[in-house]
Formats: sequence, structure tokens, C-alpha cells
Amino acid sequence: MPTTELTTMVMIQNPQSGKILVQNRKRKWPGLSFPGGKVEQCESFHDCAVREVKEETGLDIRNLQYCGVVHWVERETGNRYLCFLYKTSDYSGELITDSAEGEHSWYTLDELRAMPKELFSSSADYTFSPLFHEFGKYSEAYIPWSKDESDWKRYYI
Repeated sequence: MPTTELTTMVMIQNPQSGKILVQNRKRKWPGLSFPGGKVEQCESFHDCAVREVKEETGLDIRNLQYCGVVHWVERETGNRYLCFLYKTSDYSGELITDSAEGEHSWYTLDELRAMPKELFSSSADYTFSPLFHEFGKYSEAYIPWSKDESDWKRYYI
């Protein structure tokens, strides 16, 4: 029977510098990505995003803007993975620079785009997604994939 996993991810941007908080993940999907995590039973997507960011970064985030969903489906099994994306520049607290999930650093979008793709997690789609950077143009990224494929086609809707 196919499974569905629900997660969230948040792009946090410093309102003064314009830099974006990036997590160098140590655990599942290692590499550069945004903070976020798995939705718990009976938890809203919004509340999950706030909780996960607090646990991973120490920051309290507010005024989240919903950006859309990235939706993967594994062709062979029908398993689905959905990640609900948010962004904000409204936060407070002391940043934990190194947590169990990963190290946190601030980068401009141009600095991130100049980095080798190998540094990014398999969720690099999040980091450069038009859902974040062309806000309001798309609501979903749909990615059907197969284990024998090396380059997955992305559909922005």
C-alpha cells in the first residue's frame, strides 16, 4: 500500500541584509537546504513549520507566507512525499549555528546559485524553487520519479 509523508520547509530571509538562512543537513538528505521537518499527528502544516524551525535553529518565526507544495511521487510504488513551503523575514531569537540537524549559515541567493550542486541535499529543488523566488506565479511543483532515473522532470503548476 502506498504511503504519504508530509513535511514543511521554511525560507527565512534577513530583512536587513537580504541573506537567506541555509541548513547544512547532517541527517536525512544531507547537504544544503532550508530548515523544516515532518508533520506530527494532529498538527497543522503551519504549526509544524514554526515548531521545526524553533527546534532546529532556535528562532521564533512569525507571519509565514505560504508558497506552495513540492510533491514527489515514486512511479514504482505510488509513495508520495509532500513538502509544504513557507517563507518569512519576521523572526527573533538567538540562532543555533550548529544543531543535531546541521550547521546554519546566511547566504545571498547569488552565493547559493554559484555553489556546486553537489553541496545541496536532494531537496535542492526547495532552495531554488520558483515557488519561493517567483512568489505567486506557481502553487505546486510536481515531480514524478523513478529509482532508475538520474534527472527528474519537474512540473510547475
